[in-house]
Amino acid sequence: MKRRLNIMLYVCAVLMSGEVFANDAAKSEGTVPMQMISEGDSVPPNAVSDEQRVKNEKLYRQRCGACHALDSNRIGPRHRDIYGQKAGSVSGFNYSEALQNLDVIWTDVTLDEWLKNPTAFAKGTSMGFRLRKASERKAVIQYLKSLSRYSE
Repeated sequence: MKRRLNIMLYVCAVLMSGEVFANDAAKSEGTVPMQMISEGDSVPPNAVSDEQRVKNEKLYRQRCGACHALDSNRIGPRHRDIYGQKAGSVSGFNYSEALQNLDVIWTDVTLDEWLKNPTAFAKGTSMGFRLRKASERKAVIQYLKSLSRYSE
């Protein structure tokens, strides 16, 4: 009986933290989408091992580091705390009109689509670099997520 209850709680938590919940939260003005954590969870659902985080950081530096830094704007905007934020909202960065007008919150889904093909995601953006491999996009998103005070 206890096992069934735990399974039901897990399924409810997954459903509540899914795309529908994130989209509804993102649409509420002034609200940042947050991930639901079931009572008793000792590890956040988006946690990764130290080894995986090091690999993700290395990949981030290789793929993104030429234009982006975590804590300062460069050719591209700084990336710390970008996850969970509105696109085009990093202060002090001169965004293209395409990003300024984009009404999107950076989540797993939106970042994946952005990194897959930025120019298709926001026509007129100045970012042309793509991460073609889904595994690399996932790793970079996990890394950005780990550096954010927000989570889905």
